[in-house]
This record gives sequence, C-alpha cells and structure tokens, in this order.
Amino acid sequence: MSSEFDSKRTPPAQGILEAVSLGVLTVDPSGVITYFNRAAEQITGVSRDQALGRACAEVLKSTLCDEYCPVRRAMDSGEDQLGLEAVFIRQEGRSVVPVRLCASPLHDAAGQVCGAVETFQGLHLGSHSEEDRKDMRTWEDFIGDSPQVARIFDTLKVVAPSKVTLLLEGSTGTGKDLLAQIIHSNSPRADKPLIKVNCAALPENLLESEMFGYSRGAFTGADRDKPGRFQLADGGTIFLDEISELPLSLQAKLLRVLEDQEFFPLGARQTTRVDVRILAACNKPLDRQVERGLFREDLYYRLNVIKINVPGLRERREDIPLLIRRLIQRKNVENGTYICRFSPEALDILLNYDYPGNVRELQNILEHACLLCRGDVIRAHHLPHDLLGGALASAKPMVEQQEKDKLVELLARHDWNQTAAARELGVDRTTLWRRLKRLGVSRT
Repeated sequence: MSSEFDSKRTPPAQGILEAVSLGVLTVDPSGVITYFNRAAEQITGVSRDQALGRACAEVLKSTLCDEYCPVRRAMDSGEDQLGLEAVFIRQEGRSVVPVRLCASPLHDAAGQVCGAVETFQGLHLGSHSEEDRKDMRTWEDFIGDSPQVARIFDTLKVVAPSKVTLLLEGSTGTGKDLLAQIIHSNSPRADKPLIKVNCAALPENLLESEMFGYSRGAFTGADRDKPGRFQLADGGTIFLDEISELPLSLQAKLLRVLEDQEFFPLGARQTTRVDVRILAACNKPLDRQVERGLFREDLYYRLNVIKINVPGLRERREDIPLLIRRLIQRKNVENGTYICRFSPEALDILLNYDYPGNVRELQNILEHACLLCRGDVIRAHHLPHDLLGGALASAKPMVEQQEKDKLVELLARHDWNQTAAARELGVDRTTLWRRLKRLGVSRT
C-alpha cells in the first residue's frame, strides 16, 4: 500500500478499504503509519492527517503497545496475530474504546517483510469475548509463552482431534477446566455437547444417578426415566473433574464405559450405549491414590493414555507478566477502564508472589485491583491487604540482607573503623553500632 493517500484519486484497493467498517492501518518496518482508513479514524478518534507519519503506538495508545505490539510481533515472527483484545485510549485518557484486532506481516516482491497491516473493530462495553465465545475456545485462551506451556500445546494439538482419553493433573486453579474446553473445541466433536461433572461436588448417593441416569421406578419418586450426564454427552465429550474423589463403587462402572462404551442406568435391565470421549482431571497425583488403595489401578491405566501435567504459576513464572497484561486487557474491555500499567512496587509484588491458588488466584487479585483503581495505573495499595502483608513479610529478609551487605562494604572501605564509617553515613557512632548489632554484622 502507498504511504500517501490522495482523496481525489483513490486506488481501487484503497477505495474498498475506505468502505469497510473495520479499522485498517499499515505501518512500515519502523512502526510508522503509512495508511489509515476512514473506519480507523472513527474508532480511534484520530484523523488521517494526524495519524500518517506517526508511530503506531503514539496514535492508538493501546494497552498492548508497550510489551505486546501486534504489528511488531507480526513483522518479527512473520506470523499472523489473530483475535487479540485491547483498549484504545482516546481524548488524553478521558474515554476508551475496547477493540478486537488482528495483525499480519506485509511482504515486498522479493518476499521480504516490508511492514504490517492491522485491522480492528470496536467492541461494545461489557460484551466480553468470554461470553461471546464461551462454547468455543482457542489455544490463545490458555495464556503462556513458557516452555512448559509450549510442551503442553505440542502434545494437545496432536491428540485433540482424536478420541483418545486424556488425564489432566495439576494443582487447583492451573486451568485444567479451560484446557478441557480447548481440547473439545479443537476436536471433531466441537459441535456436540461438552458435559462437565465435578465428582467432588455431588453427594455420593446422587452421583451414580447423575452420571448414568435412572429408569422409571428405580427408587421412590422416580416416576420417569432420566438421562444421566453420559447420555447428555452422547456424540460429544464428558469432562470428569476431580476424578480422584469418585467413589470406588462407581469406578468399576466408569471402567466399563471406557472399555465398552455402555452402562446400565440405575434400575435399568438393558444397557445404554454412548459414544463419548472422556477427559479427566485431578488436583493430586492419581498414581499415589492408587498406591493408597483409594483408586482402582485398572481404571487409572485406562485413564492414563495421555497424561498432561499442568504446571502451577510458580513453575512458569515467565508467564506471569503476559498473564497480568492479558487479564488486565480483558478487565478493561469488561469495565470500560483504561488501566495501562503498574507502579514498580505493585509489579514487583505481583511478580514475586508464589500464587498458591495459581491463575485463578491471580485473576481474583487483578479483579480486586481493577475495582479499586480509579486511574490508569495500578499501585501497591490497590492490591489485596493479605497479598501486601505476605509480600512485605517475604521481602523483609531480603531488605535486611541488602542493608547488611552495604554496611559490610562500607566498613571494609574504612578498614572496619566504625567512627570513619559513621562519619560517611552522617550518623552518630552509637547509632551505627546499634544498627550493626541489630543486623548481626561483625568482623570475622
């Protein structure tokens, strides 16, 4: 595309781009805008004359610009960046525009990357894509660039289209439920039901009838046939969460479903056949449950065809900045806010916390911070008090060690002459002595 726009003699291709409702812009290799269509003007509130020749980040002021620039990613990787969500900040922060955008590299006649094109469309405030796509998940929904996440995707992208049984193991809040949805959405069964069963949430006396259904007259009050979750999932996928809590009495029945794809509903005299793919998850190692006699060994081996260990956040800390950024973008879209960054103190706390509740806990922390933040910067006092207390407690030993190291270095320069060291610090010698005693500093 030409970097100049002549409104009197618009080339046919540009004429088409002027007529579409999508915002379209192109940039050169340095990120400077070379084309800006009419819809882009309307969505961003920036005129074409103001946009052309300026850096893309200066014009859009997007929540993605600082660390996840889509056009830069497209040019550097040579790959399309699809379905990203961001917020454009208009009128010097007085209004925001949530958008969904895509970016693709542009190539010259020699096949070399010569720029990028970005398209974007506005989203209505409050119509978050989580709701729009709640029944269809993509790989991008599971956020992470770490090697651990890459290994999970390498496996799941191969096995998702098959009918193979998968076992997802990982701590609470790591995203096993989300992975199950992604697997189902990327399988040939995507247009069929995904039925979820939390084996720990249902009372044991109701679990069998809920999972396998019952026939009329099976017990007092059973005045009609009722299909169970397996029948509702026929043709699709059933996700058995917290399967380690499944009673031993039902494990044999589940084993038969895995082996023969059939079962007896409660009170029935004939078997019911189903075509169901089984995904299972647990937050504790299932092999240890087998060793303790709490889980059938034969069922474990039938479930353990493909096992995916979903790591906790402390095992993939490099994903925390990306998670924070993407989750904040979603909150901006939901709430119509324009939070762009964190203060160094707040970011330091978030990056060094251990997250025992994993991604779910991080989501709750950011939700808390977004509700309290009334500007565009999240600061430490916007974070939950419990988190601040834990962060301060964990930071205290490190701060004391840093102070101790500085004093040792200072004393070493003065050959451990406390009077000279105190003079350099500008304090009384007694004050320095008390500080050394408190920190346990002594000449060895």
